[in-house]
Amino acid sequence: MNLLKKIFLNDKIILALISINAVIIFLQGFPIKTIGVEAHHLFMLIDDIISFCFLVEVLVKGRHFGLREYLKPTWNKFDVALILLSLPPLVARMFIDYETANIGFLLVFRVFRVFKFFRFIQFFPQVEHIFNSIREAMRASFMVLIGFFLFVFIMSILSCYMYQNIAPEYFGDPIVSYYSMFKVFTIEGWNAIPEAIAEGGKVNLLQAFFTKLYFIIILVFGGVIGLSIVNSIFVDAMVSDNNDELEEQVGMIKEDVKKLENKVDRILTLLEEQKKSPPQI
Repeated sequence: MNLLKKIFLNDKIILALISINAVIIFLQGFPIKTIGVEAHHLFMLIDDIISFCFLVEVLVKGRHFGLREYLKPTWNKFDVALILLSLPPLVARMFIDYETANIGFLLVFRVFRVFKFFRFIQFFPQVEHIFNSIREAMRASFMVLIGFFLFVFIMSILSCYMYQNIAPEYFGDPIVSYYSMFKVFTIEGWNAIPEAIAEGGKVNLLQAFFTKLYFIIILVFGGVIGLSIVNSIFVDAMVSDNNDELEEQVGMIKEDVKKLENKVDRILTLLEEQKKSPPQI
């Protein structure tokens, strides 16, 4: 047990296992014809062994720190969840040959292995602080995000009724229309949709002008102003979290300064009293 603790309580060894596993899963992405059948099975075996090692890591840490204490930090809960998500491929390989079985949905087990990549996050500096800042930023900008998606929803319904027959590939139904409007709001390639409508031959010159003007207005109010507001609130919430810590530190320094001032005042008062009192013979 002491040997297991030395191995699985060592962050450097865990990081090495995660790195090796990342390389193995990367190599498994190549076709079997390219890497060979023997190499493919070897990579699968190494992947299964590392997954089993991660499970042992959870058991060792849970026993060493105590399961409740180990699961108190949010990151440890996230880490354990990632390890549990990586276990279905191991279980599937033990009981089912899902590579040759004629059951397509079982192939999703292979995708679960990729979740182990996220374990790299735990080795980022100040990862807990980053996650706390993101959580506070999401909480602060939640209602603005809801308003933003609601605005996209309204514009997508309006555009669907306006251009459903003219450009069915972009506005054929509300779902397709929502996706098309979301692309416009992201600004990336926003002009492709109005140009396709204007150049499709189904609208006259005036309608083509109105179409381009309509999408420009949507882009300005949604893509530029809307996204700018969301970004500013999100960034402000993350920065304010840092400011809160600085304010707490400044407050502690002020309290220490007040204590020092009180001590200095007492010393000066004692010195004044000694000067005023007559010397005793």
